[in-house]
Amino acid sequence: TMACSEAFLVLENFIAGKFVPCSSYIDSYDPSTGDVYCKVPDSGKEEVEAAVKAAKAAFPIWSSRSPLERSQILNKLADLIEHDLEAFAQAESKDQGKTITFARTVDIPRAVYNFRFFASSILHHTTECTEMATMGCVHYTSRTPVGVAGLISPWNLPLYLLTWKIAPAIACGNTVVAKPSEMTSVTAWMMCKLLEKAGVPHGVVNMVFGTGARAGEALVCHPDVPLISFTGSTLTAQRITEKSAPYCKRLSLELGGKNPAIIFDDADLSQCIPTTLRSSFANQGEICLCTSRIFVQRGIYSEFLKKFVAEAKKWKVGNPSDPTVDVGALISKEHLEKVRSYVKKAKAEGAKVLCGEGVDSLALPTGNQKGYFILPTIIAEIKDKSCCMQEEIFGPVTCVVVFDTEEEVIERANSVKYGLAATVWSSNVGRVHRVARRLQSGLVWTNCWLIRDLNLPFGGMKASGIGREGAKDSYEFFTEVKTITIKH
Repeated sequence: TMACSEAFLVLENFIAGKFVPCSSYIDSYDPSTGDVYCKVPDSGKEEVEAAVKAAKAAFPIWSSRSPLERSQILNKLADLIEHDLEAFAQAESKDQGKTITFARTVDIPRAVYNFRFFASSILHHTTECTEMATMGCVHYTSRTPVGVAGLISPWNLPLYLLTWKIAPAIACGNTVVAKPSEMTSVTAWMMCKLLEKAGVPHGVVNMVFGTGARAGEALVCHPDVPLISFTGSTLTAQRITEKSAPYCKRLSLELGGKNPAIIFDDADLSQCIPTTLRSSFANQGEICLCTSRIFVQRGIYSEFLKKFVAEAKKWKVGNPSDPTVDVGALISKEHLEKVRSYVKKAKAEGAKVLCGEGVDSLALPTGNQKGYFILPTIIAEIKDKSCCMQEEIFGPVTCVVVFDTEEEVIERANSVKYGLAATVWSSNVGRVHRVARRLQSGLVWTNCWLIRDLNLPFGGMKASGIGREGAKDSYEFFTEVKTITIKH
């Protein structure tokens, strides 16, 4: 809690079970006001070194615990976060700019569920065994934790995506050095306060706050961190790949998307329109799974567009702590400028901006005038080769274009460097399967969006990443497999 209005929240690194002050700090802003919200440690090599040392020291003890013991601790941690759900949601909303409604209903419940899910799944993995009776041999596999896991998580779903990494890492018996985004570190710091109470031994989870360039790089380059799980931009992932190559580290990279929605003539628009609004604008469009290219078949194009724009205009932008608000603030001033620049480019290319940025006026409450807000924006009559159709904008901006045939739309949907998620809208079952099969995309949702079964693989193709996460996939990533042959 803040002592007075001038006092900031000052975060500290969490190393070997203790909060440790840092010699220098970075300002982190409240995106809805443009004011400084808290001070985040500006960690570097030294802090990462201390955290890795602590994680290494804790590894023998933690990795020798039974899956059941680790499972019980994960469940306890989930209960503690759930008990403080409202405080976590308030902090996430203020720190990230997302609506309090989204933080309450999506971010924090999912963070809780991540721990519960992996607490359960760790109890159900089995290893393989084969027999060679003629050779008098039995072969079997055994899986053991890898060691110190380096986890780097982004600013869009801060606790949600951090726990999606921490939970499987520690469930499998690894210890962790995590670096959340310097722009959204508060909920990670709050979680550190609960670790001891949950029974997590000192050094199992270490949190080092700071920038990618300093803290992230030190973690990626540390010789005692054999695996790195990263969610963020493709550009940063290239750097991580280069820096970790000399050490042959194992990498899991979940990167950007330029996700298509393909809407056929026979789509049920009463379902399609509300869902496509969510898939375009939820969390201010700051979800790697958001839809930003909407292909609509010619027969329903004008009807779809009219309804889609009319509904988008009803989305309320404003103070994220207001429960009636649909769209909060973007993460930073720089990011707001970047998103706006894409809309400007589209205009310059002769595309039509149908609503939102530069078209409708944005009325903000008094305290939010300096916040980083933008209206849900829909662009039409834009060419496939435009940067707005090729690059990830990561804001509440989506492009709607027309198509004629199934063959044509598959080719166009696949003509970007990304391949994370796609949505297909049609009531023709055969078509749904055909199209889903041919889309270059790690995830395809048909007649829905963002319905996840955490058992199943999650991740992208092409520039959208390497590896998959999920019950089995995360287990395989966070463990080392050994094949043992016994001749009797």
